[in-house]
Amino acid sequence: MTRCLLCSLFLRRDFYKILGVSRSASVKDIKKAYRKLALQLHPDRNPDDPRAQEKFQDLGAAYEVLSDEEKRKQYDTYGEEGLKDGHQGSHGDIFSHFFGDFGFMFGGSPRQQDRNIPRGSDIIVDLEVTLEEVYSGNFVEVVRNKPVARQAPGKRKCNCRQEMRTTQLGPGRFQMTQEVVCDECPNVKLVNEERTLEVEIEPGVRDGMEYPFIGEGEPHVDGEPGDLRFRIKVLKHPVFERRGDDLYTNVTISLVEALVGFEMDIAHLDGHKVHVARDKITKPGAKLWKKGDGLPNFDNNNIKGSLIITFDVDFPKEQLTDEQREGLRQLLKQGSVQKVYNGLQGY
Repeated sequence: MTRCLLCSLFLRRDFYKILGVSRSASVKDIKKAYRKLALQLHPDRNPDDPRAQEKFQDLGAAYEVLSDEEKRKQYDTYGEEGLKDGHQGSHGDIFSHFFGDFGFMFGGSPRQQDRNIPRGSDIIVDLEVTLEEVYSGNFVEVVRNKPVARQAPGKRKCNCRQEMRTTQLGPGRFQMTQEVVCDECPNVKLVNEERTLEVEIEPGVRDGMEYPFIGEGEPHVDGEPGDLRFRIKVLKHPVFERRGDDLYTNVTISLVEALVGFEMDIAHLDGHKVHVARDKITKPGAKLWKKGDGLPNFDNNNIKGSLIITFDVDFPKEQLTDEQREGLRQLLKQGSVQKVYNGLQGY
């Protein structure tokens, strides 16, 4: 019994190691790891590896358990043997949640379409994302009611085409006519099925970018379904404005702060604080650049844009007394400056 127990311990799969994540990894980290490894380990991409199917199944099992809160607790406490119902889900289904029915065309090229095979229409859907999601990345679950062709009783006409028929009317006389000729195929009906798709919002994603899900578009009973494409639409933000990888925001300070300086913290998109300190006079419209506090670059997340802060000055609402005016003149010792110029041209 002891030897069998030891054998089972040695054979136990380490799901965290399979996914390459720490035991404290978040669900988002687990999804990102699965999505990356699923492309690398898919059997279609590794035809020369005899263990490719096994590795892909291990990856699917690891994701299925660690992405589920209850299963993960059971696994962390009792190991794989402690899972109550096992993990018997279809790993192909998990893969399709991230890439679509027909998987991913390895090499990055679009799906090759045989022109002789009819194809359903593509569907383009706007997917609204927040600026917070653009900064940190996220996975968005989209529930899709998808029409799927299922076999039904009876036969139907299919592959219809025009064919030329020649009929002899008499010696030397022929009549040529066009006729519609159809084959007979098994009958099908379209049934709505609910599917959950996982759309990865990558850090730095740009407005208008599209995420394709192969084979998730409109069906075609005599051919292949089209594709479903999610088009990114970044929502407006009340604090920050995006321009490329840079973020712009305005800060209003009092006249006293503008003259004597100030310190403050700005809450960034992921909650961290950006410290701003000024010990100089801050003019209305002055700008402060904070390099590296912008959005991550889509192609290289290690590079970030700048945060550009424009300062507005809130002047006092109450009128000054004659005594206060004289006191300010004495304090500031600034004469009259009344220059008229073409500011739009920079003169």
